[in-house]
Amino acid sequence: MSRVVSTDRAPAAIGPYSQAIVHGGIVYCSGQVALDPASGQLLDGSVAAQTERALLNLQAVLQAAGSSFDQVMKTTVYLVAMADFAEMNKTYERFFSGNKPARATVAVKELPRGAKVEIDCIAAV
Repeated sequence: MSRVVSTDRAPAAIGPYSQAIVHGGIVYCSGQVALDPASGQLLDGSVAAQTERALLNLQAVLQAAGSSFDQVMKTTVYLVAMADFAEMNKTYERFFSGNKPARATVAVKELPRGAKVEIDCIAAV
């Protein structure tokens, strides 16, 4: 049986989707951008700052699902500019210093709300 995950410590979904779904001991987290959970506004800042906010949002969803960054198996990072890879990666590494999950990084034309980076993940619960 699947369970929908929802927390007010991360931005509410801005479309017809859930923050995450838990099924079979795995949590599938929707992508997070740098939206402030309280205001719903995009953090205006560098890729590093947006990466940090997106990961903090993802961390809140993982915690609500009963998981953590230590249990993440796979992430996908979407960047509007691949030139921002090193800056994103430096911030990302702080959150995954112990557990280093599999990862794909994809360049995209644009992201919701004009974000520079979006990150999703799959983790064990």
